[in-house]
Amino acid sequence: MAFSDFKSIRSMSNEEIEQAILTVKRELLELRISKATRQNVKSHLFKHKKRLLAQLLTSYSNK
Repeated sequence: MAFSDFKSIRSMSNEEIEQAILTVKRELLELRISKATRQNVKSHLFKHKKRLLAQLLTSYSNK
C-alpha cells in the first residue's frame, strides 16, 4: 500500500477533509481495538493512517 498523495488532499474542500478526518480516526480506532483483542492486524496500516491523518489536519488548518 502506497502513501497517499498530498496533491489530492489539497484539492479537497473543507467539508470533504472533515469527513476524511472522521473516517481515518474511526479506522485508527478499529485498528487499535483489533490489536487489543489480539486479532490479526497489519501493523503497517497504523503508520499509513497516522500519516494520512497528519496530512489531512495540516491541509485543513491551512485553508
